[in-house]
Amino acid sequence: QVQLVESGGGLVQAGGSLRLSCAASGRTFSSYVMAWFRQAPGKEREFVAAISWSGGTTNYADSVKGRFTISRDNAKNTVYLQMNSLKPEDTAVYYCSAMKGWGSFTPTAYNYWGQGTQVTVSS
Repeated sequence: QVQLVESGGGLVQAGGSLRLSCAASGRTFSSYVMAWFRQAPGKEREFVAAISWSGGTTNYADSVKGRFTISRDNAKNTVYLQMNSLKPEDTAVYYCSAMKGWGSFTPTAYNYWGQGTQVTVSS
């Protein structure tokens, strides 16, 4: 099992940047594919970005490509989401998640979730 705790959310103006962090418990962090999802009020949870076990492969939603970067530090059991050029439509609760396999980017495929961190982008 793995427990996930997100941090780094907040209020930022459009065009600004934030970096989210997700700290994982346990000694098997490197055996998990890690991902970020987000959920805006009244909307379904949607995929943002994912990173493979070693960090060599990443995948992004079209809406964030070129603006967001996912990375991980297996020595620190932490995954990051660097968010640049933020837009009001990026406003959501951002969730960190983990699963064993690679290839699925739907929420139902992920076994472990953090509590979420709020990101609000003002116009």
